[in-house]
Amino acid sequence: MNLGILKAEFVQIWRIAWPLLIAQLAQMGTGVVDTMMAARYGEQDLAAIAIGYNIWLPIFLLVLGVLFATSTIVAQDYGAQRIDKIRSQLPQALWLAIVLGMITSPLAWFCEPLLQLLQLEPGTESKAMAYTRMVALGLPAAGLFHALRFHTQGLGVTKPFAVASVIGFLANIPLNYAFIFGQWGAPELGAEGCGIATALSMWLSVALIIAYIAVDKSIRAYLPAAHWVAPRWSILQEIVALGLPIGFTFFLEVGVFSLIALLVATLGDTAMASHQIAFNIWDMFYIPMLAIGTAMSTRMGHAIGAGNRAGIFSAFGAGCLVAAAISLGTTAILLTVPELIIAVYTDDTDIQQLATRLIRLAAFFILIDGVQIVGSFTLRAFKETRFPFVVMVVSYWLVALPLGWWLGLHQTDDMGDGAAGFWYATIAGIAVCAVLISLRVRSVLTAEVPSPKAVISTS
Repeated sequence: MNLGILKAEFVQIWRIAWPLLIAQLAQMGTGVVDTMMAARYGEQDLAAIAIGYNIWLPIFLLVLGVLFATSTIVAQDYGAQRIDKIRSQLPQALWLAIVLGMITSPLAWFCEPLLQLLQLEPGTESKAMAYTRMVALGLPAAGLFHALRFHTQGLGVTKPFAVASVIGFLANIPLNYAFIFGQWGAPELGAEGCGIATALSMWLSVALIIAYIAVDKSIRAYLPAAHWVAPRWSILQEIVALGLPIGFTFFLEVGVFSLIALLVATLGDTAMASHQIAFNIWDMFYIPMLAIGTAMSTRMGHAIGAGNRAGIFSAFGAGCLVAAAISLGTTAILLTVPELIIAVYTDDTDIQQLATRLIRLAAFFILIDGVQIVGSFTLRAFKETRFPFVVMVVSYWLVALPLGWWLGLHQTDDMGDGAAGFWYATIAGIAVCAVLISLRVRSVLTAEVPSPKAVISTS
C-alpha cells in the first residue's frame, strides 16, 4: 500500500476518531467517577452500584446497538451522495429512539425480581434497586442522544458527540458529590444519589447535542426541515433490520459480562468490588480501540458507498495499524503498573490485591479483543451484522459463561481464585470470537465491492 495514501487515511481516521475518543473517555470517566466516589462512601454502596450498573448497561447497549445502524446507513449514503435519504433518516431514528426508551426504561425500573434471584445482602439489594431505578429515568434521554450522535457520526462529524459528552461528564462530578454525600443542601443518598446524578447527566447531554447540531453549519445540509414528520415504516424497517442484530450483539455481549459480574457478586462484596474496579480500568483502556474501530468503519462505509475498493483497503489497513499499536501499548501498561492505577480507587488492601490480579488477566483479554474489534467494525461497515451476532453467542454464551461457572464457582472455594476463574473463561471466549471473525473478514474483503445502489444486507 502506498505510504502517502496510508498517511492521508491516518489523518482522516484521526479526524473522526479523536472526538470519539474524548467523548467515550468522558462517558467511561463517568463510570470511573461513580466507582471512585462510591468506594470512598462505602463498600456496600460500591457493590450496589456495580450490581445495578450491570443490570441497566445491557439494556442501554441494546438501544445503542439498534441505533448504531443509523451511522452505518448514513455513512454509505454519504459516500454515494444520497443527500435526501440522509435527511430522511434522522426523524425516523428519533421515532425509534422514543419507542426504545418507552420499552427499556420500565425494564430497568422493575429490576427487583432479578435482584432477589441473586440472594444479596438486604442492604446491598435495596441500594442496588434504588440506584437502578434512578438511572432508568435517564434511559429515554440516552436513546435520543445516540440517535442524534449516530446521524452526525455517519457523516464523519463527531464533535457534537464529544462536546455533549464532556460537558455531561463534568456536570456529573458535582451532581455525584451533592447527591451521594449530601452536599450543598442535597440529601445524602449514597448509591441512589449516584443514580440521580447519572440520569440528570443523560438529559443534559441531549440538550447539549441538540444545541450543537442546531448551530453547526457544516451539517445543516444533511438535516431535515424543522417540521412534523410521521413515522415511515420503510425507513424504520431498514434501521431495525440492520440494527437489531447489532443491538442484540451488544446486549448479549455485555449481558454475559454483566451476568459474570453478578455471579462474582455471590463470592462477596470484596470480590465484586475488585472485579468492578478491574473491569472499570480495563474499560478505560479499551475505549481507544472503540474510537479507532468506529472511525475506520465510517471511512470504510464512505468508500463502500462510493464503490471505491482502494479506499476500503486504505481505511482497513490504517485502522489495523493503529489498533495494533493501542492494544500492545495497553497490554504493556496493564501488566507493568496495575498497582499504581488501582491505588487511585481504594486503599483497602484486600481489594487492591485481588484487583491487581484481575487487571493482569484483563491485559491479555484486551490484546486478543483488539482483533475482534477491528473485525466486527469491518463487517458492520459492509452492513453485515448477523454473522458477528452468531459468533458472539457461540463465543461468550456457549464458551465463556459455562467455563466461567465451572472455574469460578465449581472448581474452587477460594474467593480470589473464583473471581480469576471467570476472567480465564472470558479470555478463552474472546479468543474463539477473534478467530471466527477474522475468517469472515477475510472472505468479505476478497469479495466484489457492493454497488453504490445495492440493497442493504443483514447477512
